[in-house]
Amino acid sequence: MKSATLPSLRVDPELRLEAESVLHEGESLSSFMEQSLKANIERRKLHREFVSRGLASRENARASGEYYSAESVLDELDEMLAGR
Repeated sequence: MKSATLPSLRVDPELRLEAESVLHEGESLSSFMEQSLKANIERRKLHREFVSRGLASRENARASGEYYSAESVLDELDEMLAGR
């Protein structure tokens, strides 16, 4: 049950037509917009977590003084992929 609303979204008519052109059969523009909003929220959360892990890793490297070259990391990743 929906209990909240979002502000109206004013867009160029071209953008509305583009959005309508990609709707699946039986899909409403409102449901498309809701799905798009949910997907973007999830993407931003994942991005925030990714950046946070990267900053924590940087701090761990600074604290330990242990660093790895990009080349050695890429070589190890290639080995992991070859093992699959």
